[in-house]
This record gives sequence, C-alpha cells and structure tokens, in this order.
Amino acid sequence: MIIESFQNEKIKHITKLLTDNRFRKKSGVFVVEGQQENERAQKYHFEAVEFYICENIFKGSNPKEKIHLVSDKVYEKIAYRGSSEGIIGVYKTKESHLNKFQPKENSTVIIVEGVEKPGNLGAILRSCEAFGIDALIVADGKTDFYNPNVIRSSVGCLFGMEIFQAENNEVYEFLQKNNFSIYTTIMDETSKDMFERDFTKRSAVLFGTEHSGLSDFWYDKGENTLIPMTGSIDSLNLSNAVAITCYETLRQKKA
Repeated sequence: MIIESFQNEKIKHITKLLTDNRFRKKSGVFVVEGQQENERAQKYHFEAVEFYICENIFKGSNPKEKIHLVSDKVYEKIAYRGSSEGIIGVYKTKESHLNKFQPKENSTVIIVEGVEKPGNLGAILRSCEAFGIDALIVADGKTDFYNPNVIRSSVGCLFGMEIFQAENNEVYEFLQKNNFSIYTTIMDETSKDMFERDFTKRSAVLFGTEHSGLSDFWYDKGENTLIPMTGSIDSLNLSNAVAITCYETLRQKKA
C-alpha cells in the first residue's frame, strides 16, 4: 500500500522529526535522506527503525527493515532536498560522552566553540573525516548533531566520525588530563603561523564563531596559531579555516 495523503499519521510524524529539534531529541530518532547517507549510517552501525521509499525514484536495493512506500508528491513533501534518490531512513540516535574517547599518541582533535549553523557543522565534519581528524568536539554547542542539514552538508560523514559535545570547562579538563597541546586561534602579537606548530604529536586546535571568535574562556589556555595569508582580509569562513588546518595536520603526519 502506497501512502498518498499528507494527512497520514506517519507522514505527520516524519515531518515533525525533520522540522522540530525538541521533538527529534525527545523521540530519540532522526532522519537520514539519500542513498549514500543511508549506506554510511548502516556501515557505521546506526540502528535503523524504518524507511520511506518512493519506488519511482529509488534505484537501489530495498533495506531489510520496515518499509513504507510513498507517492511522488508525498516524498517531495518529506524530502529535505526535494526529489532526491527516493529513500529516507529513520534511525536511533547514539549517546556519545567525551570521557569515552581514548586518543592515540598522535591524535588531532578539532574543537569548535558555539557553532550555530548546521551547514557549517556539516562542512566541518566533512573536512575532519577527509583529513583523518580523530575527533570533533563541539564546545558550548548550539546545533543538534542530527539536524537534517548537518547530515546533508556532511554527506553522511557524521556517522563515521567521533563527535562529542561538552561545556568549555569539561573540554579543557579533558585536554589537560590527556596531555594535548592546545592551539587557539586568537589574533594577537603572540600568534605563530600554523606551519611553525608540531601537529605530529597529540594536538587540539580550537576555533570560535565567525562573528566573535573564541570566547574569553580560552584566553591564556593555549598557544595562538593562525593560518598565514597574504591578501587584504584577515580572516576566513569558519569551515574553510578548519579545512585548511585539517589538511596541514595530515601533511605533517605524512611528511
């Protein structure tokens, strides 16, 4: 039986999961759209609850879990990206606590403080995964990891990354306890180029928001490190700055 009505209770439920952060957190499930994203969610052992499939669009093999077939119009309504690939999955969220993370001797972690835009967080996750960052820590975060736009902009990289959220104090205590070299990105006279830093050892690089940078909490808690630039501007988009830093950490480790 194909669901064709927007008033179907299942369609109302998944629509609310997509648009209501509080409802999504309370329900303990989240939505994944697209074939590649769903394949990554299952590869990294996220537990699937059910799937919504539009047979006129979906070209892959049907998953084993419960499937609801939907019409083209219903799929267009519930799809975050419109008519894309014809598959939407619902999965159980995972709890992740920073104290469970066990860094390696040469682990590099990226820490972003107060990130608000889901698209930014997704782009950051994509760079972290691509360049072998061991964990992404969101300090004093304001964005839900399971926001559909995080998943979309990360192309499902969320699922294969160690990602944690904690308050600033907890993050700092974790870094000290585990003997991380802390590199902050605060512009002042003590700053050095990132090429002068040693990322082959256990390192943490911290970034603040685009409009205000790192908060006062992080002043004097690390060594200031900046990306060298020759243009007339003195800052980059947050996700670009993270991507460049991630690449430099990988370059040093492969040198």
